[in-house]
Amino acid sequence: MDPSGATHVDTANAGAGAVGAVGVRIQQTRRLPDFLQSVNLKYVKLGYHYLISNLLTLCFIPLIIVTLIEASQMNLNDIRQLWLHLQYNLLSVVICSAFLVFGLTVYIMTRPRPIYLVDYSCYRPPDQLKAPYGSFMEHSRLNGNFDDSSLEFQRKILERSGLGEETYVPEAMHQIPPTPSMAAAREEAEQVMFGALDNLFANTNVKPKDIGVLVVNCSLFNPTPSLSAMIVNKYKLRGNIRSFNLGGMGCSAGVIAVDLAGELLQVHRNTYAVVVSTENITQNWYFGNKKSMLIPNCLFRVGCSAVLLSNKAMDQRRAKYKLVHVVRTHRGVDEKAFRCVYQEQDDNGKTGVSLSKDLMAIAGGALKTNITTLGPLVLPISEQLLFFSTLLVKKLFNENVKPYIPDFKLAFDHFCIHAGGRAVIDELEKNLQLLPIHVEASRMTLHRFGNTSSSSIWYELAYIEAKGRMHKGNRVWQIAFGSGFKCNSAVWQALRNVKPSQNGPWKDCVHKYPVKILA
Repeated sequence: MDPSGATHVDTANAGAGAVGAVGVRIQQTRRLPDFLQSVNLKYVKLGYHYLISNLLTLCFIPLIIVTLIEASQMNLNDIRQLWLHLQYNLLSVVICSAFLVFGLTVYIMTRPRPIYLVDYSCYRPPDQLKAPYGSFMEHSRLNGNFDDSSLEFQRKILERSGLGEETYVPEAMHQIPPTPSMAAAREEAEQVMFGALDNLFANTNVKPKDIGVLVVNCSLFNPTPSLSAMIVNKYKLRGNIRSFNLGGMGCSAGVIAVDLAGELLQVHRNTYAVVVSTENITQNWYFGNKKSMLIPNCLFRVGCSAVLLSNKAMDQRRAKYKLVHVVRTHRGVDEKAFRCVYQEQDDNGKTGVSLSKDLMAIAGGALKTNITTLGPLVLPISEQLLFFSTLLVKKLFNENVKPYIPDFKLAFDHFCIHAGGRAVIDELEKNLQLLPIHVEASRMTLHRFGNTSSSSIWYELAYIEAKGRMHKGNRVWQIAFGSGFKCNSAVWQALRNVKPSQNGPWKDCVHKYPVKILA
């Protein structure tokens, strides 16, 4: 604008802008039918789902209407005749009633007891244990165990891992040089387990003496006395407690521990079960230069969860969730699957966990087997019909037909995918056709806390709660992968609008999330 107030327009730029705008409009016009088609297909599928899901109800409506009309036309004389008929057949009525009562009694006595998740707690390490990228790489360089190639490899893994700057490593790894020892490993185990349990007992007001079942899982650290014995000793649990210690079962052991505790609660009446899931890093840091064994150093971080389960009917009122299904898949019969996550020594005798290049393909196969079992239990009938009809066509007519991938978004409201690494989350998001919000909890847990092994699915559930997204009736799918090779799923249903527990792991940082993770 000049001093006179006249406005000058750059005609060349204006013309280019106009052409660009026209070009955009043309492009949008060309894409509009495709967009409309995708929208129409979406709503056609949604309509099909609602029609099939409510087909039984729709069929019963005419029958109910006819019955009501017939009942309204019955006069007093018809009712009197019906009563006389029943009097003449009193013996038949009594026998039928007796069978009905007997059948109901047997059903009530033999049906599975509902398992309630009263509350859970995730350990939040102190700030002094944080390991930002710069500190991690500086410590790796100063400890003198890694050559230049290994240092560069770790740097690249960190940059692509999806981990943020605030994950935690144990105290022994902050020393220069690192000081791993049995005493330091015990100290880490006590710190994370007791920290999670103290918070759990405080939030639930349950006394340690009331615990009837204790299940602890930790894959790589199994001292004597066991981790479960350490908890019994610390909290003075009762002498007849059923305690179990699961070792060497990898990152999916948390679901296995829940399954074991749930089975025990079917046997032992009116009691509580506590499931503690953790991993110990102190004695399992790799100090060699084999690339496949360096990856766990970059991904695994400190974490622990403690879960309180109950079979008491009175706990339904205060419980957060009810356990609906547990589905376990084990591919250990296959040699490649068995060795894809393998603890061993390298050529220099240094111990670590080696990750195979076939890991993602093996995980995909285990997932396929797992969801084939889980699908019929959770999917609506509309999705089951589509899946089995596609499978039938593929078997009978055309082998090239792509198998139909069921829409698990119709079965679940929330997904807690084990935060094993960025590639794991990407693969499941793609294969299950999930939306970014469905994997947000997994990505943000990986960013904030790293791979905390079997406890990661509980940090993810805590994230969903902290965001205020868990409502009554919502279903949650927890899915985890582990050495062996295993893929395990747990399905929970929210019994109320769930609020985050006191002193949750996301209490003072959830407002910062979600964050954008660079590619």
